[in-house]
Amino acid sequence: MRFYLRKKRQPPAVIIVALIDVLIVVMIFLMVTTSFKQPQFILKLTLPESTQAIKAGTSEAPPLVISIEGDGNYRVGPDARPVTLDQVKKELMAEVAKNPQLKLTLTIDNKGPWGRVVKVMDAAKDANIKNIVTSVRQAAQP
Repeated sequence: MRFYLRKKRQPPAVIIVALIDVLIVVMIFLMVTTSFKQPQFILKLTLPESTQAIKAGTSEAPPLVISIEGDGNYRVGPDARPVTLDQVKKELMAEVAKNPQLKLTLTIDNKGPWGRVVKVMDAAKDANIKNIVTSVRQAAQP
């Protein structure tokens, strides 16, 4: 009589690294596909009209406009009078003394020196102006 020696069966091995790779791919797929989904809860409102309505910004004081030309010259105010950097600093201090909530608008030429822009922004920070806006023109539609 012949006795067979049974080989011990090893339990199937689960390769964790492969499972993690598959889960990461599934997660990436879900994240990408959900980011392209458009929201379905858009509200379309028609606002009422009023003859007594005040346009936004009309009750506020107009901002102080400082222009920097392509050659680096400064111009201040609505009349665009030419000034130096020291005069810009004095002008900012005087305007902030009149109106602590002063808004500053910088208009900069496309070829204007960046260093001059930084100097005006430093002067505005020294004058404690918190609202600085740079104005741009709208690009032409092709």
